[in-house]
Amino acid sequence: MKAEIGKKKRVAQFVFLFFLIIGTIIIVRQQRNTPYQHNTGFVFGTVYNITYQSDKNLQKEIETELKKVDNSLSPFNESSIISKVNRNENVKVDAMFAEVFKLSEEISKETDGAFDITVAPLVNLWGFGFKHEQTPGKHTIDSLKQIIGYEKISLANDKVIKKDKRIMLDCSAIAKGYGSDVVARLFKSKGIENFMIEIGGEIVTSGISDKRLPWKIGVTKPTDDSLNTNQELQTILNVTNKAMATSGNYRNFYYKNGKKYAHTIDPKTGYPVQHSILSSTVLARNCAMADAYATAFMVMGLEKAKAVLEKHPELMAYFIYSDGKGNNAVWYSPSLKDKITK
Repeated sequence: MKAEIGKKKRVAQFVFLFFLIIGTIIIVRQQRNTPYQHNTGFVFGTVYNITYQSDKNLQKEIETELKKVDNSLSPFNESSIISKVNRNENVKVDAMFAEVFKLSEEISKETDGAFDITVAPLVNLWGFGFKHEQTPGKHTIDSLKQIIGYEKISLANDKVIKKDKRIMLDCSAIAKGYGSDVVARLFKSKGIENFMIEIGGEIVTSGISDKRLPWKIGVTKPTDDSLNTNQELQTILNVTNKAMATSGNYRNFYYKNGKKYAHTIDPKTGYPVQHSILSSTVLARNCAMADAYATAFMVMGLEKAKAVLEKHPELMAYFIYSDGKGNNAVWYSPSLKDKITK
């Protein structure tokens, strides 16, 4: 009797294993036969490139999600929530705005204000790309500093509270990364596991590429190249199942005492930073976080950035900086070593 029961168990186990193998083969074949879609377009003032494995082209759905982000966070969209907040209109924020606001506040605290969504008036004063030949005066800078500071804003009952009505919010240093995250959520909700989303250089990857290989992303070498014709790579990183963002206006340097600096404004001083980092690349669990920290590290400089990274092992960074002799040098998180492929 026992022998018969044992035989039936073995047969049942064999049948289960057989169907498991057949099912796995069918799934693998389906995955191999499912095509990869390639979408490109324009959003947030920049270009997006998205590759994903799906039977359907989802560009309309992708752009619908990105439009939601634009309607919430774009200061160039006059009807967006952030534009209404900046005009001090009586507006309740949506879930997207609240999520980005809270993450921004958290990262501002973690970086001692190096990341700050109220810094835009100072950035505008100095001029995008430093086009102004005349340096802003100390009095003007000091007056603007009165309305700069993440601690001067808060969120309560779905409304932004400002300590000064002149305070302006600008989420440009986190919104592109957040947009990439939103598209990634769309894909996950549809069961899509293999994709690469890139919006203005802010990237989220999952699974494998259409070449059946891990996703590999290049980090551009900083060069004196205002025309953006040189795309020489400093390194290539394996960023599968990670988010990655790079900050650094390293195609437009300024020089002081023979040293090269990137154009980044320190929210606390109101002046361009004089740290050595030329390019800050951050890998994180989501792209909004990577985007914000990449910006913060440009402001903080190498040593302070390393200190933050020690407190946050979930972050990895790759810095290109100018050494004491004015040459480009590299520092990266030890945990990033096995992701460097070149």
